[in-house]
Amino acid sequence: MSNSKFEVFVSSRNPQYYFRLKSGNGEIILGSEGYVTKQGCLNGIASVKVNAPYDSRYERKDGYQIYSFNLKAINGEIIGRSETYVSSAGRENGIAAVKRDAPNATTVDLT
Repeated sequence: MSNSKFEVFVSSRNPQYYFRLKSGNGEIILGSEGYVTKQGCLNGIASVKVNAPYDSRYERKDGYQIYSFNLKAINGEIIGRSETYVSSAGRENGIAAVKRDAPNATTVDLT
């Protein structure tokens, strides 16, 4: 059983709600855009849980020595962004972690 969790929080920079997915080791493996309401943020988490298992939902991004990914909903809307990785292999490990951890992660409300 994974100890992964979604944390819901309000930004210190603006009054919006965000979530982050942390793996069992406490590493942040996915972050959200800002949401005006907590319910919107919770809906975003639900969408991540539904879309995370599908490889076709991941948009892999390559920069100069920087690799990242976005998780998209079926309508193409970005629902989560990764941290940056120094290798494509690291990025693939991050995607594998989201696929593995997101569907059954608990949600912790830090607001």
